[in-house]
Amino acid sequence: MTVVIAALCAGTSAALPSGRRSGIQKSPLTGTVAIGERGIASDEQVNRTYHGYPSMALHHFPSETYAWLLHHFGPMPRLSGPGSMGENISTTGMTEHDVCIGDRFRIGTALIEVSQPRQPCSTIEHHLEAKGVVKAMVAAARSGWFYRVIEPGEAQAGDLQERVERGHGAWSVARAFLATYGSARAPDGELEELASLERVSDRLVRDIRKRLTL
Repeated sequence: MTVVIAALCAGTSAALPSGRRSGIQKSPLTGTVAIGERGIASDEQVNRTYHGYPSMALHHFPSETYAWLLHHFGPMPRLSGPGSMGENISTTGMTEHDVCIGDRFRIGTALIEVSQPRQPCSTIEHHLEAKGVVKAMVAAARSGWFYRVIEPGEAQAGDLQERVERGHGAWSVARAFLATYGSARAPDGELEELASLERVSDRLVRDIRKRLTL
């Protein structure tokens, strides 16, 4: 699988309409972008509990979901372009159903690995000023996903993103997302299988353990 990187994005802390501070609003970067173990150096993460550590260094959000959101919720001025959903990487042609936990991709000279789906949170609704967005995204498994950086490097918009190694082919990001965060609780055996995957993130394992206690 190979797609073109439409944008690499980063942002800084800013106040949401609710007054809460967040780094969710990002903007496309021009030129060559350095990608390290904690992601893009210029990208600020406000909540370090849930973002910005090695297993969640880069966030990828399919551009197709922008059209889906606008179709279901109507115009949203703050959904202005790549980076508006907090993503560092924007592409067309690759979704949560195409990508699996542990897949490795080459972007520029960097090597990155899919570690877990993103869990949509209330910050998205505060940012977009649209109620019901998170519930709809969860139901449709339109989560986006995170990467860890295996080999730091450089990339820029227009570069190819090429899958160079398949990870756990039975566990797409969509399946992992619904199993862990979906409204219908996955069977214990499936959750234990997901938690045992070699390349899954520690954060997702923690959330799976919580799910198993419900």
